[in-house]
Amino acid sequence: MRKYFAFFICFLVLIGAGLALFFYHNKSQAQNIDSPLPDSLSKKENPEVMSLDFWLPSLFGFFENKDDVPQVSAKSVLVYDLTDEKTIYEKKSRERLPMASLTKIMTAIVAIDHKRPDDRYVISSENLVGENTIGLSAGESMSLEELLYGIFMYSANEAAEALASNALGRESFIKAMNDKAKALGLENTNFTNPTGFEGDGDQYTTAYDLLVLSRYAVTNYPQIIKASSTEKIFIPQTENHFAYDMYNQLNLITTYPGVKGLKDGYTPEAGLCLVTYLEYGGHKIIGIILGSENRRQEMKSLLDYSLIQQGINPPPHS
Repeated sequence: MRKYFAFFICFLVLIGAGLALFFYHNKSQAQNIDSPLPDSLSKKENPEVMSLDFWLPSLFGFFENKDDVPQVSAKSVLVYDLTDEKTIYEKKSRERLPMASLTKIMTAIVAIDHKRPDDRYVISSENLVGENTIGLSAGESMSLEELLYGIFMYSANEAAEALASNALGRESFIKAMNDKAKALGLENTNFTNPTGFEGDGDQYTTAYDLLVLSRYAVTNYPQIIKASSTEKIFIPQTENHFAYDMYNQLNLITTYPGVKGLKDGYTPEAGLCLVTYLEYGGHKIIGIILGSENRRQEMKSLLDYSLIQQGINPPPHS
């Protein structure tokens, strides 16, 4: 009996050792398995990965040989119907170009992601840069929403700089902008400042990347749509800041029915740039123009053309 008992104990020990070895081997293999995601999409490697919203549309041009296709001076163009998920118009949409104040779309996104708990953004003398301004003074403090109005209605550089310096600190904020670009799959975009000024380094994007960024903005950030589609707003004086009366200077907001923003921009290097978001006739359309000589008229022609291709009569506009 003792012999059988000893044999049974040995059998259990061998089974236990085998199971232990099996689980250890599997655990070691699991630890060595590489993630299918690139580091730029890993929360561990990229703190700006909030959730995976990885949208990379495939582009294919068509209608280009028709006589009614708009002829534009812009260096790069992309018009995309979000509703039907298709390209309407494309011209060198993968070419890297300077983006001017279109930069501020990403500035707004990162600022909203990293909103201060006290919602208080103090203006410093270092923030007061550039010609585009709403007239802020050092020592004033504004809310995130108030600064977003300044960014989208006046392309206010001091508002963008104030968001960057107050949210994370300027250098960390710029890093967050580039990390966010990687998280969205923007392979041909680089930021060197929160305003779009040239001269701070190699700052560039493509119309394709701007499509991905703009779609992300209109889908996830109602604050951006609100600020960029507001025609005028009066911010009364408080103990923290002066009064501000702002009117939307963005092209087409008041002249093309259905336009909801987003952003315009200009520098001598970038030329006239414009990202427009249109909701009309049951369709949501994003149009992007880089390096134009007449962005206003060209965007109107592109929007008209886009609606006609969907069988929709464009609205009367000026």
